[in-house]
Amino acid sequence: MVKLSSRRRADLPQVTIHAAWIQADCSFIQHLRGTDGKRGRMRWMQTEMNGANQTVVTEFVLLGLHDHHDLEIVLFVLCLGIYSMNVLGNALLIGLNMLDPRLHTPMYFFLSNLALIDICGTSSVVPLMLVHFLETQTTISFPGCALQMYLTLALGSTECVLLATMACDRYVAICQPLRYSELMNWHTCMWMAALSWGAGFANSFLHSSLTWSLPFCGHNVINHFFCEILAVLKLACGDISLNALLLMAASAVLTLAPLLLIFLSYVFILTAILRVPSSAGRHKAFSTCSAHLSVVVIFYGTLSFMYFKPKTKDLNLDKLIALFYGVVTPSLNPIIYSLRNVEVKAATIALLRGDLLSRKMSRFSVVL
Repeated sequence: MVKLSSRRRADLPQVTIHAAWIQADCSFIQHLRGTDGKRGRMRWMQTEMNGANQTVVTEFVLLGLHDHHDLEIVLFVLCLGIYSMNVLGNALLIGLNMLDPRLHTPMYFFLSNLALIDICGTSSVVPLMLVHFLETQTTISFPGCALQMYLTLALGSTECVLLATMACDRYVAICQPLRYSELMNWHTCMWMAALSWGAGFANSFLHSSLTWSLPFCGHNVINHFFCEILAVLKLACGDISLNALLLMAASAVLTLAPLLLIFLSYVFILTAILRVPSSAGRHKAFSTCSAHLSVVVIFYGTLSFMYFKPKTKDLNLDKLIALFYGVVTPSLNPIIYSLRNVEVKAATIALLRGDLLSRKMSRFSVVL
């Protein structure tokens, strides 16, 4: 162990730094500078605060898969294609919901919110990650990292609550069909969507504020594709016990509680479906919620595998799983809803024929 003084006066406390950390960081920086000067570019800003010399991190290095450049090229092509399909597919769902009056229902209103979350969530990570795959830049500024972490955490939390909201909508539609229009009116849907977005962004604001209030003393290499909160917390010099405690509490409230609500909703839904006498009626009732159930299984299945699987020494495997969760999973939602939903299929065909746009333009001309 090497003890380095963090202040000028000898009577002030000293900061203990492991020599192994220094050696590992220096060797890593030399490796990056030897292969590509841009990859290893790191800046520090020396400031004077209360007569003390402190090192302030102004940017972070996103490590990614720097040792596997060939794999990064393959991932660039795959992620670019999947990201394009994700944006186009989810934008199509939002456009269909706006153009087709038959889709002006609570289920498709919540689906449009889910599509918007998927577009924003992937757009906060994928474009910069694609740039890093091409090795033109591997750093991200301190404010950029803070914004990326805030958005990914906020949108992920919002999606958890929104999926539970969609399960409640399916419960009312199947178990209380005669009161559906009364219970799931426009005002109620707006409040439920606002609650989902508000809970997610408030949760992210809390964690982001606590995370960025911690000191970062110069160790700025993030061993990930993006600024994920757990990877960022590993770089902090201060005590992160409060952050870890609040992360566990937030996971219980915003991840496990919605999952429990979804589970209970589908228990009542399946019970109601089994009481339907005809097989055709049971099939019709189940088809209205099968797409949502598929999305829930994929979302929570990938999330559980990523965070609850046994720890391995291969960190690259964990990164690839996180990449699948962040890039591939959102692109599956429009495919699932388009394949399993008769209304979406009909609206897509009408859009391709030009019927939707002609109806919209005719109504617009009548209004004028």
